[in-house]
Amino acid sequence: MNDLKILYHHRTASRDGQSTHIEEMISAFRAIGCTVSIACPQVDTRDASGGSGGWVGAIKSLLPKHLYELAELAYSWVAYKRLVSMINVAKPDVIYERYNLFLLAGVWAKRRFGLPLIVEINAPMAQERRQYGGLAWPKMADWAEHFVWRNADYVLPVSRVLADYVIGKGVAADRVVVIPNGIREDQFAGLPSVDEAKARLKLTGRLVIGFTGFVREWDRLDRIVRWMASSDRYKNTHLLVIGDGPARAEIERCAVDQGIADRVSFTGAVRREEVPAISMAFDIALQTALVPYASPLCLFEYLALSKAIVAPDQPNHHELLTDNVDSVLYDPNDDQGIERVLDRLCGDANLRDRISVQAGRVIASKKLTWIEHARKIVALASRAIAAKTEQTSR
Repeated sequence: MNDLKILYHHRTASRDGQSTHIEEMISAFRAIGCTVSIACPQVDTRDASGGSGGWVGAIKSLLPKHLYELAELAYSWVAYKRLVSMINVAKPDVIYERYNLFLLAGVWAKRRFGLPLIVEINAPMAQERRQYGGLAWPKMADWAEHFVWRNADYVLPVSRVLADYVIGKGVAADRVVVIPNGIREDQFAGLPSVDEAKARLKLTGRLVIGFTGFVREWDRLDRIVRWMASSDRYKNTHLLVIGDGPARAEIERCAVDQGIADRVSFTGAVRREEVPAISMAFDIALQTALVPYASPLCLFEYLALSKAIVAPDQPNHHELLTDNVDSVLYDPNDDQGIERVLDRLCGDANLRDRISVQAGRVIASKKLTWIEHARKIVALASRAIAAKTEQTSR
């Protein structure tokens, strides 16, 4: 049933990994024959930095926390009116919603129109905001989160770790289906060779350690800089960061202090379609420590590029990676964990080659493409539609 009419609903207004996921899923749905209508706020196309700026960031910075959360909840009414209007025009078969905290509109629309609701979950927002940003109304946040999750026909967490969390909050296990991030295969066709990519960046002859993403303090790329400067054994290494971020100035300052400023480079923000060709210059690809439930986009890109991946040893990575087979994992709690892994990989070209070859096979073996994900979601939507039809015919 690939001719479904899908109403894609989200509240994302920034240009970052969130928007990448949204755009790729919409493109994949359309590629397999679905008609997709989109209900969303206006996206700030000027912000390509990876931050969450724009009008949302402005409102958040101006309002006290308790008022901002009430404004988020009130926005559900705005979103609901938008959904009602679009449903009346587009006549969708299903609502597909990217979950966000205090966003109740999808459930309201489901109840009014009797449409199936599928909710994609990328993070446990109530827990995350309580832990990192604080919540003025934590009980209201928990209620809103559980209200959406429990009223969806299916919820699609991006990792098994997150799925277990969702089930632990009372969502029936048979309505929880893990759909991780993925890649679009055509973006990885016709790429330059490693040597060609290095030549374009004037890095010929260097052993390139690469990182892709919005660089923050907790990525601790300063550790990589200090490791590179620690011994003449590593004088051929170069740290290449594709992206930008608030930690860039500190990393560049660290490189100057360590006397290796010429061996650290940032591309700055680049268009997403340009990233694979630049990333081909990597010999070693870094996935730094992150929250235990995440499905990091760059990791899928590293796999598609057949890179020797270094990543933290944590459960969400075990869902994709096998240590010493398609990656080398390190203990994120070890002060020398990533350094020891880099010692191994930089000193052993055969190990790098073996890891790279196996990494390149993961995407196909686990079917980690947006198209495959779209097909799975359409199958779930068709099942939900059939169940609702059976209910109404009784």
